[in-house]
Amino acid sequence: MDLPVPDASTLEALEALAVDVCREAGRLIVGERPADLGVAKTKSSATDIVTVMDQRAQDLLRSRLQDARPSDGFLGEEEGGTDGRSEITWVVDPIDGTVNYLYGIPSYAVSVAAVVGDPTVPGAWRPVAGAVVNPVTQELFHARAGSGAWLRRGDAPAVRLEIADPPPLGQALVGTGFGYATTRRAWQARVLLDVLPQVRDIRRIGSAALDLCAVAAGNLDAFYERGLNPWDMAAAWLVLTEAGGVVSGLGGEPPSPTMVVAAATTLHTELHEVVLRAAQQAGADASAS
Repeated sequence: MDLPVPDASTLEALEALAVDVCREAGRLIVGERPADLGVAKTKSSATDIVTVMDQRAQDLLRSRLQDARPSDGFLGEEEGGTDGRSEITWVVDPIDGTVNYLYGIPSYAVSVAAVVGDPTVPGAWRPVAGAVVNPVTQELFHARAGSGAWLRRGDAPAVRLEIADPPPLGQALVGTGFGYATTRRAWQARVLLDVLPQVRDIRRIGSAALDLCAVAAGNLDAFYERGLNPWDMAAAWLVLTEAGGVVSGLGGEPPSPTMVVAAATTLHTELHEVVLRAAQQAGADASAS
């Protein structure tokens, strides 16, 4: 699907705004994280928790973005989405890796992306600018369409990310993740049983946004996961593709909650075939998507 891409100056401004608000939300969730972090409610299951800080961070992101660009739409993981009057929708995850955040494991992120199209319909949208920050390590990944992907560590100058030639699948370190619903986790475990013997090893870090950025940075060779929503992957999808990687679904489909497969081109082809066969063997259980 052909989608309009904003002009170069607009893209630059969108990227800069994504970086600024991402950093601000990151400072909030680290600096004001209470020692006795409270759980506000649950979502899909008792293990899928939404914290008070999730909502506070999203409210901050929404406020800053709407102040800067009041005509744009907004879609976030938590409550408070709005339709826009412009071609841009902001897709945000205030804390990607909420369980890590609750337990104090320093692998969580704020993800902010400007997208064109309808982000609620797989294949009908694409990210055009975005940023992902791990506020504990101060690693900031950012990109805009056609201008490459970049990594800043603290106050150091940004370094351009270019995905390296990958190893063969049997030597690849592959990231993945698991959903919270019992049925989905069981389906993902069946797929993992087929994938694991064919790769070097599997890593489950707990943040899809950081996993996708890790592929761009060379800390993982590839990544796959079922159950990702637009806010989980929008900004990191752009970072990885601007670094020269491939992000797709299965069988020629776009990345969607059904499946996301990501790697450099040659490794992507190998991993895609393995994951596709494993998914087919696990069965197309609709309740697992």
